[in-house]
Amino acid sequence: MDSEAGIVNLHYALDTFFILMCGTLVVWMAAGFTMLEAGLVRARNTTDILTKNAGLYAVACVTFALVGYRVAFGGEGFGGVLPASWSGGAQTHDLRAGGEVRHSGLAHFFFQTAFVATSMSIISGAVAERMKLWPFLIFAVVFTGILYPLQAMWSWGGGWLQEAGFQDFAGAGVVHLTGGTAALAAVLLLSPAPASTAPAARSTRCPAPTCRSPRSACSSCGSGGSASTAARP
Repeated sequence: MDSEAGIVNLHYALDTFFILMCGTLVVWMAAGFTMLEAGLVRARNTTDILTKNAGLYAVACVTFALVGYRVAFGGEGFGGVLPASWSGGAQTHDLRAGGEVRHSGLAHFFFQTAFVATSMSIISGAVAERMKLWPFLIFAVVFTGILYPLQAMWSWGGGWLQEAGFQDFAGAGVVHLTGGTAALAAVLLLSPAPASTAPAARSTRCPAPTCRSPRSACSSCGSGGSASTAARP
C-alpha cells in the first residue's frame, strides 16, 4: 500500500512540475510577441505597444481569476452551451494525490491563464496603432472574462464540443482560432493603421544646360546631380 501511495505522489509531483514548466514557456511567449510588435510599429508607438502587452497580462490574470476560470471549468449547463456556474451548479475536481486528476489545481489555473493571455496577445498585434490603450484594456476584460472562457468551456470544460468528440491540438482551436477570430473582427471594425506622416524626400533636378553661372555659384548642380534647391541665374 505504501508503494502504491508513493507512486501516486510521484505521479502528482511530476505532472504538476510538467504543467508548471509548460506554462512558464507559454508565458515567455509574451516577450517574443512584444518584441515582434515593437519591431513592426513606428518608433513613437513602441512605448504604447510595451504598455499594452504588459497591461493585457495583468488584466488577463485578474479577470480570469475572478470570472473566466469559473466560466471555463465550472461545469457544463444548458446543454453544454453555457457554464453550470451561471445556473447555480458547479463541477468540482478532486485534485488531491489520490483523486481522478493527479495534478495541482493551482498549476492548472496557471497554465490556463498563460493560454488566455496568449490568445489576447494575438489581438494586440492585430490592432497595433489602431486602438487606444483604455479601449484595448476594456476589450481585454470582455475577452478574457467571457469570450475566451466560453470557448474553453465548450472544448475543455465538458461543453457540447467536448461531448461531440472535439479534440484540440496544442490550443490550435481554443487559443489561436479564438484569438485570431476576435482579432479579425476588431480589424474589420477599426480603421486602417495610419500611414507615416513623414514628408517624402523631394529632389530637384538641375540640368547642366540651364546652369550658366560660374561653377562656384552653381555648386548645387555639381555634375548634373540632384539638389533640393537649384540655383538659377
